[in-house]
Amino acid sequence: MQTRPYSRLAMFGAAPETRGSIAAVVECYRAHGLFKRWPIEYLATHGDVGAARSGALALDALRRFALVLARHGRVPAHLHLSARAAPRRDLAFMAAALAARCPLVVQLHGGGFEHALGGRARALLLERAACVIVACESVRAWVRSVARNAHVLCLPPPVAAPEAPPPMAGRPNLVLFLGRLDPDKGILDLLQAVAGVRAAVPDVRVVCAGDGDRIGVARYAERLGIAEAVKFTGWVGPSGKRALLEAAAVVALPSYREGLPLSLLEAMAAGVPAVASAVGGVAEALVDGVSGYLIAPGDTATLERHLRRLLLERALGARLGGAARETARARFAPERALAKLDEIYAGLGLAPLGAAPRAPLLDLGKAA
Repeated sequence: MQTRPYSRLAMFGAAPETRGSIAAVVECYRAHGLFKRWPIEYLATHGDVGAARSGALALDALRRFALVLARHGRVPAHLHLSARAAPRRDLAFMAAALAARCPLVVQLHGGGFEHALGGRARALLLERAACVIVACESVRAWVRSVARNAHVLCLPPPVAAPEAPPPMAGRPNLVLFLGRLDPDKGILDLLQAVAGVRAAVPDVRVVCAGDGDRIGVARYAERLGIAEAVKFTGWVGPSGKRALLEAAAVVALPSYREGLPLSLLEAMAAGVPAVASAVGGVAEALVDGVSGYLIAPGDTATLERHLRRLLLERALGARLGGAARETARARFAPERALAKLDEIYAGLGLAPLGAAPRAPLLDLGKAA
């Protein structure tokens, strides 16, 4: 066990403003003071810059990590992973940290890891990590199924609740979809449901905010006869997402596979009622009929019914959205996430900035 406090922590993750939950979560950590409390060296491993430049970023991160080790000796490493990222690259960073005998914190973002990280190497590296952070209980169960001895902690993504949102009654009949334009995200099911809603709500519109198969989704909307009601914005940053949430009457997330989607928590924090598939950790955040509606994946009839009701009964939408907002404040506030990270870092023996050094509090250091 480390007796001398560590003077630095190496954090690996997406470059700022990269699309996806890693950059958004790290930015929230930064905005709420994590980097002011702890001596963190942030090493960008990838970004929205193409394969060649992302490869260069990864190599530069390894180079800078070596410099941190040369300057500070053995340091804890906090590695952010996403199933949509490059698994071999991420496994290489995990192996490098463990080879240097660094206490390793692995934070898994989103879901789908059962299809992304495979083999015995995955289980070995997860078990040798000092701590594996997951967003929800469903991902915790998966980690324990493949790495029985892993030390797993559940830490949902942080979301900051905006100031009082505009009243639901004055909003247009706008259904917001935040996510990739991919069949697994249920976008085709959503368009089918909206086509059915139009009989009762003729001016209903759908805004699709995300990357993916825009052409294929647009063609499907044309076949359904609702092409003029569907708008594509592409990926949107924080300010664009905030504007869309302030205009939306309902958020739809009819996915077939998820962890705990950050977009759902953002909708809840903004007080927008959501209709979402009960997959992954969604049901851990959303209570059916209380803070939103849960549906089975592929159940377009129920999706259509809930969308129609929320568009026509704005008082109901306001009540569900208000309950969701209170849930977000109570369970997903950044302060709660940072308090847990403070415990983890202190347990590893990392010395806070501006504080007297102290030895580790917890025996989390599973370095080789």
